[in-house]
Amino acid sequence: TTLLCWSRLTSPRPAPPESDTVQTEDILHNLLPPRKFEENGEAWLQHVSSAPATRLDVVNLQKRLDEALEARQARELGLCPVREELYAQLFDELIRQVTVECAERGVLLMRVRDEGRMTVAAYRALYESAIAYGMRKVLLSEQGRGESASKLAAAEAERAALQRQVGELRARLEASERRGAETRRGGGVPAEAGRAAQDAAGGGLCAVTAPT
Repeated sequence: TTLLCWSRLTSPRPAPPESDTVQTEDILHNLLPPRKFEENGEAWLQHVSSAPATRLDVVNLQKRLDEALEARQARELGLCPVREELYAQLFDELIRQVTVECAERGVLLMRVRDEGRMTVAAYRALYESAIAYGMRKVLLSEQGRGESASKLAAAEAERAALQRQVGELRARLEASERRGAETRRGGGVPAEAGRAAQDAAGGGLCAVTAPT
């Protein structure tokens, strides 16, 4: 089913010769190309209808749109391919109705339709590009997080090794200070005794050699 109004089926026929006067049907067929298909081994061609639409046709068109949206379970909000397709068919039918009444107005309406489609395609491409960029940033962030964790672990290990070295050096320094203090405390008395012994030996030598 489609919202666009089609005429009866006809067999493919060669294109009519060009003329200076462009008919409304020619413009209509250029705006909305005919459908070509095969059935029972025969080729068929179906053009859009060139019959003008009445007020009742427009009311029925709106009713058919609502029924198609409900039957195909189109979403009311957000992106929905089904709703987009049905409204595209509705726009084509409106172009057909306007073109039958005024071909020039139908051409302008077709330009509006094409511009809208190009805008939507550009936004879709931009959206997909943004999604791809976001995914790349997430992957890079995860990769950077893993590298940061590895660097942090290496820094922690290096810090622990430096702390052990500081502890060892501090222990050596304290041990060296203790040994120096003990040496200063224990080495002072023997030095004085040595000097007294040297003085006594010197005095004895003088006493022995004095009478001579």
